[in-house]
Amino acid sequence: MMPMKNEKLIDLYTQMLLIRRFEERVAHEFHKGSIPGVVHSYIGQEAVAVGVCANLKLEDRIVSNHRGHGHCIAKGADLGRMMAEIYGKKTGYCKGKGGSMHIADFSIGMLGANGIVAAGLPIATGAALAAQLEGGDRVSVVFFGDGACHEGEFHESLNLASIWKLPIIFACENNCYGVNMPACEAMPVENIADRASAYVMPGVVVDGNDLIAVHEAAREAVVRARDGKGPSLLEFKTYRWHHHFELDIIPDLRSPQEIETWKKKCPIKKLEKKLLDAGILDGKELEKINAHVMTRIEDAVTYAVESPFPDPEEALNDIYST
Repeated sequence: MMPMKNEKLIDLYTQMLLIRRFEERVAHEFHKGSIPGVVHSYIGQEAVAVGVCANLKLEDRIVSNHRGHGHCIAKGADLGRMMAEIYGKKTGYCKGKGGSMHIADFSIGMLGANGIVAAGLPIATGAALAAQLEGGDRVSVVFFGDGACHEGEFHESLNLASIWKLPIIFACENNCYGVNMPACEAMPVENIADRASAYVMPGVVVDGNDLIAVHEAAREAVVRARDGKGPSLLEFKTYRWHHHFELDIIPDLRSPQEIETWKKKCPIKKLEKKLLDAGILDGKELEKINAHVMTRIEDAVTYAVESPFPDPEEALNDIYST
């Protein structure tokens, strides 16, 4: 394992905290009625997005899923434009037409989130094929949940990626549930990573709440992909703190005890303790980081609130068919 410099650890801690505070504010604003549509919170899974994307270059491409705010932020998306899009405003990434589940920024290699389960897998596989044809060492990463692993797109994408030795990392965020279906009751294998053997690629199980473990596993997979050795399947064991989405239409069937047990494994608190125990940061420095993060969140909300809604006559702009 390659040790990270203190400055790097602080930066990754800050990114994780930024995602957490962003998601907390989005959930709060949604329940206030300020945000339309549907919101899927990434709280609890921050180490995965940050640990993986820390190994990527600007030109590397990622594809996200319905729970995608963390991936966007970790890849470098603008908080103001993200928040504006979530608010449905004209200054958002999709001019207010995409909402929470469809944020994209090609300039930073963020090819977009996707509300269809597993739909990002073939898109990212295509991006990896493009990278291979373009030459160089560009890689592709796709983030998806445990539920996506039961879809045909999962198997088709892994199969093609293996045959063609594509430079792609399949990053499965196994947060234990597909809505209310326990992952352990939806598949016959103990680990999703076990399925990698059928496609002759590395399958690695990682503690998705340990930023350093995530970073190291992703680093090895990215190096492998850049070297032309093909794809990897990484399964990050993690947990979402909130229900499937920020609505009460479907009850949350998870036990409060289970949720609290996982909250004690908080990825941010875990890294925070390491930073404090190692003397890299102290309490006052942590407060300063949090204050800076909160200022950035407040600025993003202000930008979104003060931005205009798109005009009704713009409804048919930027679409491919009518």
